[in-house]
Amino acid sequence: MKVLVASAWPYVETVPHLGNLIGSILSADVFARYARLKYGKENVLFVSGSDEHGTPIEIEAIKRKVNPKELTSQAHEYVKKLFLDTWEISFDNYTRTESEVHKKFVSEFLLSIQKYIKVKEEVLPYCENDKIFLPDRFIKGTCPYCGFEDARGDQCDRCGRLLSPELLINPKCAICGSKPIYKKTKHWFFDLSQFSEKLKDWLSLSKTMPENVKSVALSWIQEGLKPRSLTRDTSWGIQAPFEGSEGKTIYVWFEALLGYVSATIEYFENNGNNEKWSDYWFGNVKSFYFIGKDNIPFHAVIFPAMLLASEKNYVLPSVISATEYLMYEGQKFSKSRKIGIWIDEAPQIMDVEYWRFVLVRLRPEEKDTNFLWRETLRIINTELNDDIGNFENRILSMINRYFSGVVPGYHVELEDEHDKKLLALMRDTPSKVSLEFERGRLKSGTDYILELAREGNAYLNLKAPWDRVKDRKEIAENTLYIGINLIRELAIMLYPIIPSYAKIIYSHLNLTNIEEEMWDNIFSLSLQPGHKVRKASPLFKKIDLDFEKQVQEKLSSIRKELEKTRPTLLR
Repeated sequence: MKVLVASAWPYVETVPHLGNLIGSILSADVFARYARLKYGKENVLFVSGSDEHGTPIEIEAIKRKVNPKELTSQAHEYVKKLFLDTWEISFDNYTRTESEVHKKFVSEFLLSIQKYIKVKEEVLPYCENDKIFLPDRFIKGTCPYCGFEDARGDQCDRCGRLLSPELLINPKCAICGSKPIYKKTKHWFFDLSQFSEKLKDWLSLSKTMPENVKSVALSWIQEGLKPRSLTRDTSWGIQAPFEGSEGKTIYVWFEALLGYVSATIEYFENNGNNEKWSDYWFGNVKSFYFIGKDNIPFHAVIFPAMLLASEKNYVLPSVISATEYLMYEGQKFSKSRKIGIWIDEAPQIMDVEYWRFVLVRLRPEEKDTNFLWRETLRIINTELNDDIGNFENRILSMINRYFSGVVPGYHVELEDEHDKKLLALMRDTPSKVSLEFERGRLKSGTDYILELAREGNAYLNLKAPWDRVKDRKEIAENTLYIGINLIRELAIMLYPIIPSYAKIIYSHLNLTNIEEEMWDNIFSLSLQPGHKVRKASPLFKKIDLDFEKQVQEKLSSIRKELEKTRPTLLR
């Protein structure tokens, strides 16, 4: 079986913030690292890329009087380097929508589903000042549903409802602010309505799709699917391939969704296996998508409808893991108001792997969640340092002190109820974590990892091997034998979340190549008597209680420096 892991494509108009990161990219990376351990790295493919077309970038290019590609190329390389080099995101292919492979695939795919595409005239807003039609984000106004005064022509940022320009109240041109007039123009529409029943059946019958995704998608279908415009009167993007569509481009959402397929094709073309891409889109495949909740309609309705339209038996998504919003101290992330932390700022504040751990522990899986500094300190100081780091240090220190760094023997005949209880928990935990991960519930999975670490600490305190080594050495040997194998188990389960620190823990056990471990063999008690371990020093450091104050003092200077180095589009 093959496993495709995909994260929503970040839009390169801005540097992603922490909420963007955990909503898609980081979540997908944690799952991809897990999946390689579970299914074998040769059977897993992790793809994404920069979404660089669309009206916001075209507007910015018009204002700056430059070619949009000049802006997006710089931004793509900057963000890609952050993901790969700084945040340890293990993409197999991180590409871009300006990729020639992507543009070719999108054109060919859309031509192949033409029987579901209709042409019709519509009346759209037109700016007489700028001499252009105003699709999507070229036009702003008041949302008719929630009254938000800065809604875009395609979606409201406040309530998340999908919109079209004619629905906006008090519309205005996003470039010059003038009031538009309305003119006729011709567009190509994908007829979603023809897939209502198939989509409804697929979602209703799915045993793996998360309920929040099902609920939103089925509600959308219940309201009645209508033909949705595939084309736009814009110049920046993939040129529409249909006869008579000269001067029009493909709506960014339709083409970006097809990027999951084109990124797979590109990966195998780059590796000289042009036909292997189909292994991840047809047949025995599981596919996992990591997105924010505002993207549910696109991934759970529009994308599968397009795949169904192709009539080639593409595998539909197995799991679409959609997070709720991560707020920053009770407020929405806002670059203009300087609310939040962005992914090029965060590494200058704290160790990236501390961030990875904190964000996974805060992952908003059931409701909007607040990033709070006091909670961040608790997670690092209590969970990472005390529950995990302290346990590892205690076990290794005692094995080195009492047994010269050699794993002691195990005496089955002396096994007591506390030994049996912890061994049972060690046996069961990996499967519990796996079950949660494969439901797209990463935070819930880490709850079980931390429960095991805490039980390990409680077990150690109860058994007190520092005392037993004096009067019942065999009891102490049993305790430390179980403890050292528990550390190995924790290291492997933590690898998807904090890979570098997991490797360090693994190396302390005098083991190499943690990536070669298999998830289903985590409970193996493979550190047998006689195995030599290394000395360990404290792995993590606690954070001072006044850390938040230090951050606020530091942020201003960090931002000033980044404004000098960020690409033009991202400033």
